Amino acid sequence: MPAEFEPHAATWMAWPCRESLWGESFEAVKADYARLASAIARFEPLIMVAPAHLADEARRLCGCAVHVLPMPIDDSWARDSGPTFLVDDAGGLLATAFTFNAWGGKYHPHDEDARLAARIGAHLQAPVQSSPLVLEGGAILSDGEGTLLTTETCLLHPNRNPGMSRSEVEAELRRMLGARCVIWLPGDPTEDETNGHIDGLLSLSAPGHALLESIEDTADERHRILAENRRALELATDARGRRFEILSIEEAPRETSVGSRYCRSYVNFYPCNGAVMAPAYGVPADARVKKLLGRAFPDREIVMLPIGAIAIGGGGFHCITQQQPAAVPRKASAPTRTT
Repeated sequence: MPAEFEPHAATWMAWPCRESLWGESFEAVKADYARLASAIARFEPLIMVAPAHLADEARRLCGCAVHVLPMPIDDSWARDSGPTFLVDDAGGLLATAFTFNAWGGKYHPHDEDARLAARIGAHLQAPVQSSPLVLEGGAILSDGEGTLLTTETCLLHPNRNPGMSRSEVEAELRRMLGARCVIWLPGDPTEDETNGHIDGLLSLSAPGHALLESIEDTADERHRILAENRRALELATDARGRRFEILSIEEAPRETSVGSRYCRSYVNFYPCNGAVMAPAYGVPADARVKKLLGRAFPDREIVMLPIGAIAIGGGGFHCITQQQPAAVPRKASAPTRTT
């Protein structure tokens, strides 16, 4: 599994379509998705999956730089329901289709999203490997050198993989993703939407270099939780035996929150070719985070965009994007029908 900071062939997104999730913010979040898609399309191809009846709307709002692909979906979190892409020993593209149950059965229906990874793989004519393991893409991070990071609160939660031990889950991660080392962070037991996805706590800027979310207020319950995750990462070594160099990245202030699901995670940014797409909350912390990201990614443009209504749904820029790594193109054949 390549790291997301390695070169991309494209980025995938999924158009907002679950109106009940967004409520009165439904129209606003479409504009926010379109703004991010257009920004990424400056740096690499952007494919927006949209239900057929919303495809024209997506094209109109996103503009001609974004390719809209009609395909059935239930929701708009491409990181979690889309495929996790791999590169084989010959440099060819593969797609994984883990089992998707809508974050522990929280949203219905989710049948189309459960089929999305396989459909995208078929569209790309890439071999698809399926797994019974319930896993969303936001639950894992790879350093591209055989190290995989995840959290106990998510993958070991009874709403994901009941009856599976940690060692059994880890064995499946190794089998599916080619990992040689799996690092388990404690996660976040207070985070109800994803049960503590790794991408709400941590990101990587290079092998052995981590950006970890932090809260300075010792009275905040998450201060202790984030400190426990930091300690676990400090004690870990990666697949090459290295300790991690850790940069702390603050969380957006609580006063920015709108609703109970609101995502205040600056670490939930998205690196694309030549740039980093990072959320802006309209507060002084935005400038500090931009400077820190510039240190972590000195050769990339740091693009701060208003997170807008996206955060109301419980996620950020990383949650709604999925990178397709650069790989050797396969020989073209007859078009593959998506089902």
